[in-house]
Amino acid sequence: MYVDIGNLVYLYFPLALLLYVSVIFANTILVVIIYLDRKLHEPMYLFLCCLSVNQIYGNTSLMPCLMVQMLSETHEISKVYCFIQIFNIYSATVVEFGTLTVMAYDRYVCICQPLHYNSKITMRKVKIAIFIIWTATFVEIGFFLSFTVRLKFCGNLIHNVACDYHLVVELSCSPGRTMSYIQDLIFGLSLSQLVLLSVSSCSLMGKFWLCV
Repeated sequence: MYVDIGNLVYLYFPLALLLYVSVIFANTILVVIIYLDRKLHEPMYLFLCCLSVNQIYGNTSLMPCLMVQMLSETHEISKVYCFIQIFNIYSATVVEFGTLTVMAYDRYVCICQPLHYNSKITMRKVKIAIFIIWTATFVEIGFFLSFTVRLKFCGNLIHNVACDYHLVVELSCSPGRTMSYIQDLIFGLSLSQLVLLSVSSCSLMGKFWLCV
């Protein structure tokens, strides 16, 4: 993305723009259809709507910046926007894994316990599960990034097409390299906990047993 591609930029940029517009258009259409058609106001379609919104959110966090960098000669990004990009990309990733986990439980109940599906999987419980996933993700990622923002950075070069938490922490020289790596480890573990949190949200819909 950041190498000198010469006149090929006039080919790659329209392709990237077309990809981004296609993602936005397709997911927006899906959300509108689900919202307008009352027959689709069911748990599975609500999960699909959530995934579509998350796709728009995640792609908007990455693609516009990449397209701007493609046309730029310096490939620079401000510190504030870099942390915003980290927050958006990580949160979109965790929300997607969390939503897919709850969707898996929804399909498990539908297939293995069809007679109990309507009592275990209700719209209210689905909305609560989605709210927990999004809220917990935003709060915890924002909490750990608030500590990283305060660090003093001695470097300014990131070998990646987008800002990455691990690479940003490596640029820190305050209060020491060891502390930076500890924060990096804690942040990684916290993201794993957020994915596991999505599994615990399934308990809102009933007890979890293996389907045999």
